[in-house]
Amino acid sequence: MAHRLSGKVLAFIRSQRVARVATVSRKGTPHNVAVCPVAVSGRIYFASEANARKVRNLRENPRAALTFDYYTEDWTQLAGAMIVGTCGIIDHGATFLRARAALYRKYKGYARMAPLEPAESVIIALTPTNSFSWGL
Repeated sequence: MAHRLSGKVLAFIRSQRVARVATVSRKGTPHNVAVCPVAVSGRIYFASEANARKVRNLRENPRAALTFDYYTEDWTQLAGAMIVGTCGIIDHGATFLRARAALYRKYKGYARMAPLEPAESVIIALTPTNSFSWGL
């Protein structure tokens, strides 16, 4: 069942440039890597090379966690959110094009430096099922 993110959590994750996605293979091997996410219409999208480890893991186990955080030496100002959800892999079509456009709007250099093409790239859509935040 989809989980609706609070306005504060949504505003925070939209302000962040990088998140870390944690996936687990069928054998239970964890993988954690930075991604450039965008939140649109209740989902969080990020892109990847089609054969990357995170994509292979998500094909075996579609559950993932995304962590967004703000760090400062003043620990009273720490903030973050962890979003847990189920992922779908989008490799072409209208949803791919809409999510790619949203990523390109947020990350101005994306189209030039790492173009997302259906034959080479996928876009992962995480539908939140739970969330936890701190300092927001």
